[in-house]
Amino acid sequence: MADVEEQGRKQSEEFTDESEEEDSEEEPKLKYERLSNGVTEILQKDAASCMTVHDKFLALGTHFGKVFLLDIQGNVTQKFEISSVKINQISLDESGEHVGICSEDGKVQVFGLYTREGFHENFDCPVKVVALHPQFTRSNYKQFVTGGNKLLLYERNWLNRWKTSVLHEGEGSITNIQWRANLIAWANNVGVKIYDIGTKQRITNVLRDNVGLRPDMYPCSLCWKNNSTLIVGWGTSIKICVVKERNATEMRDLPSRYVEIVSAFDTEFFISGLAPLADQLVTLYFVKENSDHMDEEFRARPRLDIIQPLPETCEEISSDALTVRNFQDNECRDYRLEHAEGESLFYIISPKDIVVAKERDQDDHIDWLLEKKKYEEALMAAEISFKNIKRHDVQKIGMAYINHLVEKGDYESAARKCQKVLGKNMELWENEVYRFKTIGQLKAISQYLPRGDLRLRPAIYEMILHEFLKTDYEGFATLIREWPGELYNNMAIVQAVTDHLKRDPTNRTLLTTLAELYTYDQRYDKALEIYLKLRHKDVYQLIHKHNLFASIEDKIVLLMDFDKEKAVDMLLDNEDKLSTDRVVEELADRPELLHVYLHKLFKRDHHKGQKFHERQIGLYAEYDRPNLLPFLRDSTHCPLEKALEVCQQRNFVEETVFLLSRMGNCRRALQMIMEELEDVDKAIEFAKEQDDAELWEDLISYSIDKPPFITGLLNNIGTHVDPILLIHRIKEGMEIPNLRDSLVKILQDYNLQILLREGCKKILVADSLSLLQKMHRTQMRGVRVDEENICESCHATILPSDMAKPFSVVVFHCRHMFHKECLPSSGTIPGVQFCNICSAKKRRPGNGILEMKK
Repeated sequence: MADVEEQGRKQSEEFTDESEEEDSEEEPKLKYERLSNGVTEILQKDAASCMTVHDKFLALGTHFGKVFLLDIQGNVTQKFEISSVKINQISLDESGEHVGICSEDGKVQVFGLYTREGFHENFDCPVKVVALHPQFTRSNYKQFVTGGNKLLLYERNWLNRWKTSVLHEGEGSITNIQWRANLIAWANNVGVKIYDIGTKQRITNVLRDNVGLRPDMYPCSLCWKNNSTLIVGWGTSIKICVVKERNATEMRDLPSRYVEIVSAFDTEFFISGLAPLADQLVTLYFVKENSDHMDEEFRARPRLDIIQPLPETCEEISSDALTVRNFQDNECRDYRLEHAEGESLFYIISPKDIVVAKERDQDDHIDWLLEKKKYEEALMAAEISFKNIKRHDVQKIGMAYINHLVEKGDYESAARKCQKVLGKNMELWENEVYRFKTIGQLKAISQYLPRGDLRLRPAIYEMILHEFLKTDYEGFATLIREWPGELYNNMAIVQAVTDHLKRDPTNRTLLTTLAELYTYDQRYDKALEIYLKLRHKDVYQLIHKHNLFASIEDKIVLLMDFDKEKAVDMLLDNEDKLSTDRVVEELADRPELLHVYLHKLFKRDHHKGQKFHERQIGLYAEYDRPNLLPFLRDSTHCPLEKALEVCQQRNFVEETVFLLSRMGNCRRALQMIMEELEDVDKAIEFAKEQDDAELWEDLISYSIDKPPFITGLLNNIGTHVDPILLIHRIKEGMEIPNLRDSLVKILQDYNLQILLREGCKKILVADSLSLLQKMHRTQMRGVRVDEENICESCHATILPSDMAKPFSVVVFHCRHMFHKECLPSSGTIPGVQFCNICSAKKRRPGNGILEMKK
């Protein structure tokens, strides 16, 4: 069968290579192959007149009166000598066990292919058509019809004799009969009729449109689509008729069924045959010889079209002009179209040729795409339908696509497709790499090479790296970064890079790449040396990742020159690997770097670098004065005398004032503020912080002859010193700026203080009253006394066992209880008693609140 399909593909090109749409981009719907083998030999000596298709075999009739049974490849399986003249029609029942044959000399034979028993009759006129009941083999009546001048129904009666009935006559020769289920459709010179064999009623008469055409030259084509749909083609007209059940209320004397024409339209050419294809139609056309719009060589070639019927027109889906043998000599009546039920197989029969048309499968679709050089679509179609394709291989299609892209010069796309097409085939990968090398396009394929679990030989990767190293340093560096070091021989590549550096020793790209190669090779010291030389940002990552702290002890200055912040953070984060003493020792000759390191160390922990605080005083004074005062405030290990000496040498007044105050010399500190800074606000703030009356006296004494200072004092000392003391000491007649405003502020501050005191007094009185009321309510509550309570003096039960006897109990507010006789005599205040226990504890709980007597 595969050989037949291969031959068919070649023949399909033969049939359609001269079609009207030779260069069309629209894919054909059908493919063609010539029915050969035994058929070829038959048609060389004879000519085909008719053919019938069964799903198991074919039955071919010839002009010399022979009938051949063929398999689907065209091989002859049986031969029957029926007549010496043309076989007009062959009919098979659904089982394929019985055949009906009629010929031009009036012979009609109906017999079993396996029994040869049946009906044999000779008529005195030509019999054009014969049709067996679809269930002829199973039926008891063995019905069939013949058509000549009359439509005759033959059936076997209970005596096993043949009974003949005339179903129709008088409208000329019958040229076609099609029997489906209980419906018989036939065509004569007037039109098409349908007869219901079940109800024995003729149910319709479809008149023919092209009455000017000779029925014998342009015969009617009939085809049942299903049990109720008949397709009629005659001349250039097509009608689709649907048999429907008539409503019971409308019947009267009418047949129980009627026919509705659901579609009727005209075609461009004469119809030689019809066949259904899903909801579409396959039509075989005989092309008019006098068509003006066709080229000469196409005029007599039959066309096979697929059309989509619409109610009043049709839409052409595809159209193929077929080059059958001797097509120039054929007439419309010489062509027939037969189809296999349930299969998309269509047989075009002509006197000297039989062509099989079939729907194109996925392999054919891919063939067409490849022919049109639509490789990407072909590859996609093959990938989607890889389980169904038989003649194609996805990888071979992919290779054809890659070859096509290379031929076009689209090397990038070709290389990209290699990933998808070559997959895990190492041999194909290496072949492609060498091909790209031959055409000078190794760069294009480099980024798509396998680099995961699937890998090529190291020599392949090294070849590409050497190619890049010759022409593209940046591309070489990119591959080194992207490719795992295990893909190639690292030492060989290092040597190659070293050789290139001899010619260009300062090339940053090559140096950076060499450092990465050293890293892959675990020669971190050499990589670190290159990174430091280049001041590369990845140096810190390299140190951290590979724990190279032992290697950087003598390179701390280089690291800090490159990036102080990152270097210091790294050193402080890894104090366990690089001690502070070691870092300070390395930075001793670079005090500005040492200060940065110690400053960050101090910020992290005020106590960790305490032994360097004395050195830090000079470093802050030299390189970072704004942080000197915060350092002096926060440090508890800084020698104050040393700090004071440094600050005085450099005339740092604020820092000196702080140190003097911290050392207890507040008067000297205040004096410096007043004399050197001349900042009364700062002096007042300093006096407030110290809260020392003598300092306030010194401040007033120093300010008394300086009007601006007096103004500042008047505005700020109201809450710390009595302003009257300052006002009394102001000399009479001294002009003081903003004196009125200052006095008003003093008065406002005084009024505010009075208001605050009154408010506090009111709150205090209200709280005292509330608490007194609460205490009173508490003391007025009753106290439960029962047999569980004891006397706090004698420790006996507070209540007597005999409640009938008189007793007296005293209960204090503190909840201590006594027998009255156990209490000592009244104290210094007559009539007032106190709890012995609470009095001993000096708690003074008050006098007794309850005295119980009986």
